[in-house]
Amino acid sequence: MVQGAPATAGAAAAGPPLAGVRVLAFTHVLAGPFCARLLADLGADVVMVETRGRQDRTGATRADSTYQGRRDRTLSGLNTNRGKRSAAINLKTPAGREVAVRLAMAADVLVENFSAGVLARLGLGYGQLQPLNPRLIYVSMSGYGHDGPRRAWTSMNLNLQAYSGLMLATGREGEPPTTISNSWNDYLGGLHACFAVLDALAARVRTGTGCQLDLSQFECGVAALGPLLLAASARGVVPPRHSNRSPLAAPQGVYRCADRAGVPPGRGKADAWCAISVQDDAQWRALVRVLGDPPWGHDPRFGSLAGRQRHHDELDAHLSAWTRELAAPEVERRLQAAGVPARRMRRIDEVVDEPTGAPVFQALEDPPGWQMLVTGLPFRFEGAALVPPKPAPRLGEHTREVLAEWAGYSAAAIATLEAQGALT
Repeated sequence: MVQGAPATAGAAAAGPPLAGVRVLAFTHVLAGPFCARLLADLGADVVMVETRGRQDRTGATRADSTYQGRRDRTLSGLNTNRGKRSAAINLKTPAGREVAVRLAMAADVLVENFSAGVLARLGLGYGQLQPLNPRLIYVSMSGYGHDGPRRAWTSMNLNLQAYSGLMLATGREGEPPTTISNSWNDYLGGLHACFAVLDALAARVRTGTGCQLDLSQFECGVAALGPLLLAASARGVVPPRHSNRSPLAAPQGVYRCADRAGVPPGRGKADAWCAISVQDDAQWRALVRVLGDPPWGHDPRFGSLAGRQRHHDELDAHLSAWTRELAAPEVERRLQAAGVPARRMRRIDEVVDEPTGAPVFQALEDPPGWQMLVTGLPFRFEGAALVPPKPAPRLGEHTREVLAEWAGYSAAAIATLEAQGALT
């Protein structure tokens, strides 16, 4: 992710792409909050509806005892919810539900990622809100969609990875199913929902009306299987699991390098690796030259991709014997200079700490005097001034101002709602 390009005078005057767009978010955990965060990064006014009676589960990463920043949200929540406003509304009360309806009447977009039917039971379904706000773009992003035999299934990232087939597309043949440890389906769902909203906003310019978008995180995961899915469909066979290898390259893998010295305590093991991928015969010959033209490098068995794949284990042994004698940056340097794709393996903390990686992150002071790194949009946007990152809201921080701005509630009316327990 790269920080936005310096804004020109015209871009600054125009503001961010989604300036003036109001997004009402009934979201939790990660998929929905991530979609809403992307819309906020593009300049939308995102109001997240929360309640003190529901625990924040936006990511499980919590700070240790040395952390000096905010602790009212998880670390993931501080990043995923930044740039938004928070309205604390008790949807279990009739008055609270009426407040939510009035906010939806003023919204351009409503995003929700609860189980199918939850918001409809609260009087906040698309069929209930559309007559009140025909321009509303209503995004539902449940695990399996709102139609079909799976609509009532509970979904979590691990279950979605298993059911979509992803866990048997990673790892090695004969080994147990292997998950991608990151919240793959949540991020895929959030990305798909974001570009669906952008498309719906563009369509509304032509039609003047909103629409309902029913997104299935399961189907997002299946769509991302790409060639694996097509191969199974075309040939009627299950594609083999290649682990780090590829049918299009050989040798390919992650190779152990010389151990690193001086790794600070608590920063992981001192071992090091380099990812190498030889994709054609020219790269193979370049690899052999870098290794000093050993006799085995001219073995006719290795002269073609098919031959190298048949003897991949033998090649791995030869290549590993060379990489183990060198530090990973040196392996990377030598191979890259020769035109062989190679990159050293980095830990996540190295990605964060390396100075050349600074553009990947944006600095955010939250709270005052404490700087944290947050992720942002991974592209430059010519002709628009993207908003700088703002801290995640505290729960209910903007309840009063949102009710006044969006729904026209007076101070007296808001006080009455507070007394009724509708705002909490």
